[in-house]
Amino acid sequence: MCEHARRARRSKGRAARHHALELRGHLIFAELSTILLNHTVVHPDCRHFRGDIPCRPNKEHGYQCAGCPVYAPVRQRLLIIKLGAIGDVIRTTPLLRRLRQEYPSAYITWLTHTPAILPQDAVDEILKFDFAAVLQLQAREFDIVFNLDKDKEAGALLNTLKATQKFGYALRPYDGVAWPANDLARHKFLTGVFDQLSLQNTKPYVQEIFELCGYEFRGEEYVFDNHADKGYQWPQLPPAGRRVGLNTGCGDRWTTRLWSDEKWVSLITQLQQAGYAPVLLGGAAEEERNQRLQAATGAPYLGHFPLPQFINLLDQMDLVVTQVTMAMHISIALRKPTVLMNNIFNPHEFDLYGRGQIVQPNRECVCFYRGTCKLGTSCMEDLPAEKVLAAVQASLPLASA
Repeated sequence: MCEHARRARRSKGRAARHHALELRGHLIFAELSTILLNHTVVHPDCRHFRGDIPCRPNKEHGYQCAGCPVYAPVRQRLLIIKLGAIGDVIRTTPLLRRLRQEYPSAYITWLTHTPAILPQDAVDEILKFDFAAVLQLQAREFDIVFNLDKDKEAGALLNTLKATQKFGYALRPYDGVAWPANDLARHKFLTGVFDQLSLQNTKPYVQEIFELCGYEFRGEEYVFDNHADKGYQWPQLPPAGRRVGLNTGCGDRWTTRLWSDEKWVSLITQLQQAGYAPVLLGGAAEEERNQRLQAATGAPYLGHFPLPQFINLLDQMDLVVTQVTMAMHISIALRKPTVLMNNIFNPHEFDLYGRGQIVQPNRECVCFYRGTCKLGTSCMEDLPAEKVLAAVQASLPLASA
């Protein structure tokens, strides 16, 4: 079967599934839309209705269900299971844009380890993964459940949930291993369990997630909160010039990505000489390194902050230089030009949305997804500062300031 025919078949299948869910939603809506309790009209299908406490329209305006001007019936109920890590949660948010387009009257619930990272106004219900959340989810019914994690607990939960359609990964009862819930999950599943297939993959992560859920990726952007409404102030930042945020850490799992202090000092010095305003970024693990770099170069380092404040700090940058870290995902989500320093991962996995560049060492990396270098010295030492500077200049020309 040719690619055109396969796409047409998938499109026809999506349309049929969508129609079936719309029909089911209308039937449930007709059945549950208006209920009389002690002669009082109640709309439990409304997205504002809580059941345990008064809804916000009732609390703020005194509205009751009968004749309520903001009554918003829910036609479908969708659940996304994406527990972690934080970066993967962030780069799954483009899916929200497609789901809102396909199901504008849907009520979307998201289960995760890190509720604070999700945009509060884009998801109807955000649940932290714990016993209480699992207990109530197992007592509910959903039209669609997307489990996008291969964690055993996530797959086990998918097995126990009541849903018309299930996508992503389940848990095989016989041996307790993660397994594709349907054919759509096979590609992403296989690239995650065989390094050879992962190296051959040319699809960005977001595209794989969309296809796993039955959709064609059309360049949907992340859905993200820059926390500009929190009142954060940054008087220590350079008031003029093109701010280049330098995220100097990479976590403690894949330390083969680390760049030496000497390389960072060289880059900072060259950025300053070229007319940029470099700013040191990082968390608690980067505190000592950033203090050393500040002492050596005079580049501002404001300290490390809680996640919402750190996100807002990144939003003050004109460009971000980073390894494959949470800061990379935040930078892309904030639509910042991003210069990504990569060595041990497949570069096709990362979609910068046409903003920025991926730079890699001059020596080919032989440590795919390894935390230690097989050759003793990481190939990141073969990534010259001049190469990173050139990527910054191409992605954020000073002439456009």
